[in-house]
Amino acid sequence: MARLGVVPHVVDDPEQCYRFMRSRDTRYDGQFYVGVTSTRIYCRPSCPARMPIFEHCRFFATAAAALNAGFRACKRCRPHVSPGSPDWVARADLVARAMRLIADGVVDRGGVPALAARLGYSTRQLQRSLVDELGAGPLALARAQRAHTARTLIESTALPMSEIAFAAGFDSIRQFNDTIRQVFALTPTTLRQRARPGATAPTTLQLRLAARTPFHAEGVFAHLVATSVPGLEEWREGAYHRTLSLSHGPAIVALRPGQDHVAATVRLSDYRDLTAAVARCRWLLDLDADPAAIDAALADDPLLAAAVATAPGRRVPRCVDGDELAVRIVLGQQVSTSAARTLTRRLLVAVGTPLPAPLLVPGSTLTHSFPAAEALAAVDPDTLPMPRRRAHTLTAVAGALARSDLDLSPGADRARAIAQLQEIPGVGPWTVASIAMRALGDPDAFPATDLGVLDAVRRLGLPAGRDLLRHSERWRPWRSYATQVLWGVLDHPINRLPVTSERAS
Repeated sequence: MARLGVVPHVVDDPEQCYRFMRSRDTRYDGQFYVGVTSTRIYCRPSCPARMPIFEHCRFFATAAAALNAGFRACKRCRPHVSPGSPDWVARADLVARAMRLIADGVVDRGGVPALAARLGYSTRQLQRSLVDELGAGPLALARAQRAHTARTLIESTALPMSEIAFAAGFDSIRQFNDTIRQVFALTPTTLRQRARPGATAPTTLQLRLAARTPFHAEGVFAHLVATSVPGLEEWREGAYHRTLSLSHGPAIVALRPGQDHVAATVRLSDYRDLTAAVARCRWLLDLDADPAAIDAALADDPLLAAAVATAPGRRVPRCVDGDELAVRIVLGQQVSTSAARTLTRRLLVAVGTPLPAPLLVPGSTLTHSFPAAEALAAVDPDTLPMPRRRAHTLTAVAGALARSDLDLSPGADRARAIAQLQEIPGVGPWTVASIAMRALGDPDAFPATDLGVLDAVRRLGLPAGRDLLRHSERWRPWRSYATQVLWGVLDHPINRLPVTSERAS
């Protein structure tokens, strides 16, 4: 029996986990980990190694829990690079919010007290909740993540080991060495020696971000490209490029779609931001969703089934920063995609932060980081080139973000954030639903008044008006994904990549 308020995890049923292992279905990678007592190694469920007997298997909700129990990572299936659990994407409870903030590097930057403060709980309550459900506390979870970050830097850069240790978040060289040996059963030097030839570029990291399949990459990338803001984002050489504002400085990422992964090129001002950069890219592209479960639920509606089958594995195009997304959504109220891009570009040039020269790339149009909420809140709304009411809404939203009255971070309390948005004059249901879907990661947000949604509803013969809201109840809790399916039936640029697109092999 699950504790009150806790969503049961798949590891609560070991026999079911073992059946998933026997199927070697990659869909369950990241949803749980299996430790084999005879070898003291933990693997992802799809590991191609010989199947262990059930009595030798222990199942864990996180890699950190497996490490705490004395297991080390399998060198064959590399469980630490599997897609993240969809639980931490869809859920809105304390544990899921904590996992999203840990992924964003909050513990590395401010320790467990900072994480607890962001969540509004005491450190003791937070520790107990995570250990009870996941088998590991926040420090252990962050430690497992640091090991993964360190391995990426060891294999992908020529940085000295001492710099890697501190960039990955370790407090000392000894802690770094001990953790790497415990997690990977190899020394840092051996890991570097085994790295792929040519994988030691000193300033640029080449990463492979795993995606749970099916993965309809074109849908999410086309949306991002169609709504991209010049100077902030671009589509070039078959990849989506954009700037990031991170704790230790700006960064640039290039994301190239593949069949079951995204090839990422990351240029950082400071290597300590690698963990956050990767987490934000995964969040942006919704790589940790469970598309098979979502598609199966939506396909139960006969009026939606054909559209689901046409493009399985759709993702929600999210954001790299909730504050930025909220401002862009307000700018896009009641105007075309093209007009919203133009308005945002003007704001970017006027108030944004120019990129430092070392990050500028020849041939690229990227020039600025998005303005901070504090800078936007200080703008006189009467000087903005838009209707006065929308300008005042924009500065009101920016002011709430700048004062921390409104939290749209990965660890935000969704219900509270939605209620606060609804209290801001000029923020209507469409804006709230769009921010909930793309910034807060609510899997069940539904912008029922969106013009694209209404057009798709007519095309598919779905009921309109209040009947649409009643009909959409059958899509719960996946109405954000139903929205992507509906948008997908339209003849609109958000559904088409530029014809010069290239795919990663």
